[in-house]
Amino acid sequence: MKVIHIHKTEWQGGLDKARSGYGLYGPVRQGQDDPVFRPLGPGEFPEMSFKNTKMSPKELVHPQSEPLFRYTLDPQAPDHDILKEVQKDASPKALLAVRPCDADAFLLVRRNFDTPVYKDPYWVTAYESFTKIGLACNQACSATAFCTSAGSGPFSDAGVDVLLVDTGDAYLAKVITEKGGQFLGACGFSAPAADGEARIASLREKAEATIASFVHTDKLREQATIELYDAPFWEDVSFACINCGTCTYSCPTCWCFDIQDETRGKQGVRMRNWDSCMYPLFTLHGSGHNPRGTKLHRVRQRFMHKLKYYVDKYQDGIQCVGCGRCIRLCPVNIDIRNVCNMMNGYTACACAAS
Repeated sequence: MKVIHIHKTEWQGGLDKARSGYGLYGPVRQGQDDPVFRPLGPGEFPEMSFKNTKMSPKELVHPQSEPLFRYTLDPQAPDHDILKEVQKDASPKALLAVRPCDADAFLLVRRNFDTPVYKDPYWVTAYESFTKIGLACNQACSATAFCTSAGSGPFSDAGVDVLLVDTGDAYLAKVITEKGGQFLGACGFSAPAADGEARIASLREKAEATIASFVHTDKLREQATIELYDAPFWEDVSFACINCGTCTYSCPTCWCFDIQDETRGKQGVRMRNWDSCMYPLFTLHGSGHNPRGTKLHRVRQRFMHKLKYYVDKYQDGIQCVGCGRCIRLCPVNIDIRNVCNMMNGYTACACAAS
């Protein structure tokens, strides 16, 4: 595996070189607020000292609201103006300083939007246009992070094209894919790092030792779905929930959306907008029936989807990367770690007997 040495004094100059061939995106701090992932204008560079952002960069690939096509209801309009697809930007882009958990989250979401049978052209076009430059976490980003037991980790490189490791006065850039190598080449970075892999391995071991929070998932696959669905703990889990949707909007692996037409006069646009399984309208049928009409139903659906239905469908891991955002941001302190461990250790007979 090739490892490049990048002195921090060279970092911004290299990014400036790459601007001619790439649109640059990364976390930018606005005042005292947490950094937000967005396009970097001329002279702007990514924040490299943050622990993690409140909102993940999933919006860059799956926007909160995006137009799919525009239409007209004018009967006099020419045929080519009646319906026009909104073209997506497929030009090369670089997503800078994405944390490993967020990069891994894209891989989980890809299973929904990019399958052998169905490919969402909007999501796939956006995702494939990005070269992802990861930034390893030298220590746990928060006490709520449990990435190492959720299939990710502070030095995970599964979802990135390059993994940057901060060594103080320099970055070690581990080249994972050809796309990653091409981006570093465009930056002019090529100096090999002496003992790069060994140094990264040592820092990785130290970083993983700082993750003090864990979940148990080893028994989720063997648990009977109907027994977990009917488990008695869901009422307690859902009791405090206020259905605000913070958990789903901040989650890098939530992908639910709604399609809406917005018409003004004779002109209209079809939009795809983020939606949330926490909202009563999400599953409301045209008939008026709602199969998840109560708070308990909706909370149970969220956790069953991430920790059981996903496990049953894909047979390898949960639909979570352990970033801990939903725990930190939940206004009523609902903790996915507790729910996961309850589901993993649930025994129907024992609960029934008690």
